[in-house]
Amino acid sequence: MNKLYQIASLFALEADVETISRLGEGFINDTFVVKSVGAAPDYILQRKNHNVFPDVAGMMDNIAAVTEHIKAKVADPLRHTLTLVPTLEGKWYALVDGQYWTMCRYIERSKCYDRADTLQLAYQGGVGIGRFQALLADFDKPLNETIKGFHNIRYRFEQWDAAVTADRVGRVAELSDQIEWIESRREQMLAFWSLVEEGTIPTRVTHNDTKISNILFDADTNQVLCAIDLDTVMSSTSLNDFGDAIRSYTNTGAEDDKDLERVGMNIDMFRAYAEGYLSERKATMTASEKEWLAFAGIYITYEQVLRFLMDYIDGDRYYKIAYHDHNLVRTRAQYKLLQSMEAQYEQMKSIISSLA
Repeated sequence: MNKLYQIASLFALEADVETISRLGEGFINDTFVVKSVGAAPDYILQRKNHNVFPDVAGMMDNIAAVTEHIKAKVADPLRHTLTLVPTLEGKWYALVDGQYWTMCRYIERSKCYDRADTLQLAYQGGVGIGRFQALLADFDKPLNETIKGFHNIRYRFEQWDAAVTADRVGRVAELSDQIEWIESRREQMLAFWSLVEEGTIPTRVTHNDTKISNILFDADTNQVLCAIDLDTVMSSTSLNDFGDAIRSYTNTGAEDDKDLERVGMNIDMFRAYAEGYLSERKATMTASEKEWLAFAGIYITYEQVLRFLMDYIDGDRYYKIAYHDHNLVRTRAQYKLLQSMEAQYEQMKSIISSLA
């Protein structure tokens, strides 16, 4: 723990450090709360996972550019977005023994939720991401691609084709039905992505991890403060953020549910999230974005089916597994969710049309 105090001292703090304690479970990054002496602000210290984020410098430049853009537009810049703290050398990260460390101000009187289990929380989650995107709708600076090909289905198909051809662990022969799930929709997914590549659907700032736990709420009013965990901020279609949220918010089962009867899309949760999202976002959306918004949930869920199955074919080298066919179980559960979305697609489009 003494080493953490030494690392914290590398940053431009407003006061001496009183205590440092771990925050959360740290599935990717290791996170700590730095308590300051007296009335000075507290801080969040993070060790960034360099394996997941190989370009930490580029990632932090992205976060700095996006948060500064938001600060110029909001009423309370210290509460309505993250505030990065530079090192004493003026950098956004400290490199210590090969490990990358970053710091931001702790936002006082705030809270977050682990899951959206009510329509009201789904609505507020939509407000959070919709507002984040609306504030950045006029952002026109280039961002670093810190995770190659993220949500780019053309890139995913290149990986997929290579994995199926290599068949590293000899599983392809047993997966003809599942492979057909992917191949039967290839043309449809590439046609959608072509609209992004040609600019019909514009490229914007995207958060890329839109679960409810990445929305910060005011502890007193329970109103949305801001989006947090900006490590995956990059440039793509903003529809990806909506689709990723719909995949997680609306699923009536677990992502790896073995009982497929429990899995499906809850259309009421879809409506609640879409209403919150569009209440903040619709004024800055193009007609093409509104037209394809409902499809975004299908697109992102399909991509996840592909990625789980691809990892199973490749010998489970990317996702952590708890048992030997875990990725195949995930594949089947996500495919059931995809089918549920496809069956309700016309209703989804009708909801978006009425709200947008």
